[in-house]
Amino acid sequence: MAVIETHTFRLADGADVDGFLDADRRVQTELMLRKPTFLRRTTARGGNGDWLVVVLWASEADAEASRVHFADDPLNAAFMSFVDEAAITSRRYETLD
Repeated sequence: MAVIETHTFRLADGADVDGFLDADRRVQTELMLRKPTFLRRTTARGGNGDWLVVVLWASEADAEASRVHFADDPLNAAFMSFVDEAAITSRRYETLD
């Protein structure tokens, strides 16, 4: 079964939105595309200042393996420098199809 990860968060106080969007684009195009079991990723902005990142993985094992390596990647560190880490909520869901 494929796995959908959702990550909701707010940007850190004073974070530059354009800088965040550039860091997000780099995660998408330079980091995620190196992951062979990565299927899709998208980012959305809510009207209340919340952000959402949705990632589709081939399996739970693939999602977990990526999480371990993602934490050490400099592109992720740049992305996370814009995020209020206390405001992150992450969840995983198994697809039914």
